Amino acid sequence: MEPSIQQMVREQYTTTTQGTRLERPENQYVYKIGIYGWRKRCLYLFVLLLLIVLVVNFALTIWILKVMWFSPTGIGYVHVTKEGLQLEGESEFLYPLYAKEIRSRMDSSLLLQSAHNVTVNARNSDGEITGRLNVGPKMVEVLGQQFQINSIDGIPLFTVDENEAAVGTDKLRVTGPEGAIFEHSVETPLVRGDAFKHLRLESPTRSLSMDAPKGINIKAQAGNIEALSQMDIKLHSSDGMLLLDAETVRLPKLPEGTRGGSDWSQELYEICVCPDGKLYLSAAGHYSTCQEYSHVCQ
Repeated sequence: MEPSIQQMVREQYTTTTQGTRLERPENQYVYKIGIYGWRKRCLYLFVLLLLIVLVVNFALTIWILKVMWFSPTGIGYVHVTKEGLQLEGESEFLYPLYAKEIRSRMDSSLLLQSAHNVTVNARNSDGEITGRLNVGPKMVEVLGQQFQINSIDGIPLFTVDENEAAVGTDKLRVTGPEGAIFEHSVETPLVRGDAFKHLRLESPTRSLSMDAPKGINIKAQAGNIEALSQMDIKLHSSDGMLLLDAETVRLPKLPEGTRGGSDWSQELYEICVCPDGKLYLSAAGHYSTCQEYSHVCQ
């Protein structure tokens, strides 16, 4: 056998009886099993550091849970319910918020506040913006195909689209001192001023037209109706007649006809009409004097 093999440790199993001696083989090597010396000290130091890290980590976890108010129902003021998330108190969002519905508690109001503006967007399935509400420091902007305000019963009160703006209430009141300015036509069944205040319809640089298929009724129950014009005021009826129904009809600035240069006049006059429709006054007599005073028609 080779010498290296002869040096290997051999285990001999010997059956002995009482009174016999066990002979040990010569040249037997003994190996110590374990970690000794500086390796053992490094291992203990590593285990100690690991315990310290675990304790610190556990303490920090407990501190974070306490500071963030973790609970089985949520985090701090945020509670997870069957209907969604419930926030208590004031909440601040640093990035966009995506939600299907935002509502307040039954006993409090909903306040949306921002240092610059508040923007609410509605998107379709493709991510395109279909509606937007932007509340800025100087303007409130609404982007959409239609803007509508409804009452509690669901009745449209105010509707605006690309074609028209409709007011669904029984009365539209304008309280500004300058009234209302319309760049185009206005369709309404009634225009009325407030009690004890004047109603004025005015077009500063152009004409004012009122059209109705069944008639126009202008009535002042406790005052006068005054029509002022820089040029002419025309009252025209195509099929009917012009009716002045009053106890007294006065035309104070009608010109007076002349009679051959004579300045004779009296307190009674006769209203005469020229062929072109012009009215003038002539001194009344036993018979008509319009022909005598017709010089004003020339």
